[in-house]
Amino acid sequence: MAVALVHDYLNQRGGAERVFAHIARAYPEAPVYTALFDPKATGDLVDPARVRASALARLPGANRYFRYLAPLYPRVFESFDFSAYDTIVSSTTAWAKGIRVPLGAVHVCYINTVSRFTFAYDRYVGGFGLRALARPFVRGLVAWDLRAAQRPTLLVANSANVAERIRRYYGRDAEVLHCPVDVARFTVGPGAGGYFVVASRLLPYKRIDLAIRAAQLANVPLYVAGSGPAEGRLRQLARGTTTTMLGYVDDRRLDALIGNARAAIVPGEEDFGLVPVEAAAAGRPTVAFRAGGALETIVEGVTGEYFDEPNAQSLADALRSFDAPRYDARRLRAHAESFAPGRFIERLRNIVERARR
Repeated sequence: MAVALVHDYLNQRGGAERVFAHIARAYPEAPVYTALFDPKATGDLVDPARVRASALARLPGANRYFRYLAPLYPRVFESFDFSAYDTIVSSTTAWAKGIRVPLGAVHVCYINTVSRFTFAYDRYVGGFGLRALARPFVRGLVAWDLRAAQRPTLLVANSANVAERIRRYYGRDAEVLHCPVDVARFTVGPGAGGYFVVASRLLPYKRIDLAIRAAQLANVPLYVAGSGPAEGRLRQLARGTTTTMLGYVDDRRLDALIGNARAAIVPGEEDFGLVPVEAAAAGRPTVAFRAGGALETIVEGVTGEYFDEPNAQSLADALRSFDAPRYDARRLRAHAESFAPGRFIERLRNIVERARR
């Protein structure tokens, strides 16, 4: 079996990249094809010696302005040469599913989400002016995205939530394989800090603005760990409130930050969302919007609780009434262990083997 791996881009550090690191561990000899690569951001997740980045990676500023390169990605992924491989495993939020593989080769694609420009354009693309300017280009990408989704031999969704989207937008069934979580990266903390925490890429659809407003309404301290395109706007919103914006936080500090929090907050609808499981690994519960992947990663009353309306008041009410001492850190950690990477790797290999028969 000659295996190649594909991921959209490895120039940022987030949930999709952490998941792909475990796919790479499942096939340690396989080369990794990707549009962009920044070894400073993800070199510890994927061995740089394995990475085959596209010609786009040589463009000045490509890693920083990668979102503006969207019209180029379809051609980039379609041009990769997989003639030396009979098995290709890809991981994608948009582009990698569109690769072309040799006749008779098997392509198993792990879908982190249906492309957001397909089902949530207005929330995914920035301000109104940018949305209006980009819309003609995006129409073409949506058409390509639907064609590309028909190419893999088998689709694997990271959650039942995403599997349902795949049926709705792509007209295909997908096997569900929940994301692996680096449980060993976290230690059970005391939860004595008295604050709530958000750990996330700072993107509009993550609804971190809602968490900032809710924390102010509830008069509770909130720490926001993460960076991304919405950071400037969120810092402005947080000025003079109970929220502290921390920017990028490394893994060691994040472990301590979550472990000492009253709870983590997931204010928006996630595709799967690693944070509730990561928080459980640190012995802390999560307060999340009752939608999306959180419904698959939180056991209500055992590992966390929900707020029901996508507004600051609903979340503020949940924060005011939140009772941290009711949660048992040992049960939280045990829940997190069920998402440990070893189980994911074993199931992924079995799925790929089945697709090859």
